[in-house]
Amino acid sequence: MILNCLITGVGGQGTVLMSRLIGGAAIKTGLEVRGTETIGMAQRGGSVVSHLRIGDGGIYSPLIAPAEADIIIAFESAEAVRVLPFLAPSGSMIVLNRAIPPVTSALSGKKYDPAEMIAYLKNIVAVPGRLTVIDGEELITGCGNPRALNVALLGAAIAKGVFPFNADDIAAVIKERIAPKFVEMNLKALEIGKTLLE
Repeated sequence: MILNCLITGVGGQGTVLMSRLIGGAAIKTGLEVRGTETIGMAQRGGSVVSHLRIGDGGIYSPLIAPAEADIIIAFESAEAVRVLPFLAPSGSMIVLNRAIPPVTSALSGKKYDPAEMIAYLKNIVAVPGRLTVIDGEELITGCGNPRALNVALLGAAIAKGVFPFNADDIAAVIKERIAPKFVEMNLKALEIGKTLLE
């Protein structure tokens, strides 16, 4: 059994850190992990996508093919729409209802309404329970810091039961891989994310 997880957002939102935490937790539980991410312009506010494949063996490529992502976690509504072709027929999505236009949009002056993106996703991902939309501003208020949104979203994904590990495994990796001064903030965000779907 292989779990395909796609994480998407805009550079600087913490998609790569989230993929590292997921990979670290999977390895701690004895699973095999393959992953890769787009970088480059992502560091300057462009789109970024991380591919993670987790299983008990037989993973030969880090890339997820179209229509094979079991879970998509999106930090931004337009980026969720952009990667929608990767969603498996039985896959699920967790999406923040925020708009953070990539650099190219900001430079051109073009804007979009995140509500339109969410409405489009709801129309396409019509099966109940497959699309979870999370209020980004409410989540920032709860976390106290927008830099912890990635870990809060990870907590929500764990609460949905999509990963073959639990919050304690993620907490252990946070303590190992995140600078000590940010550990408490991220552990709090993880707990807040877990309660979002209760």
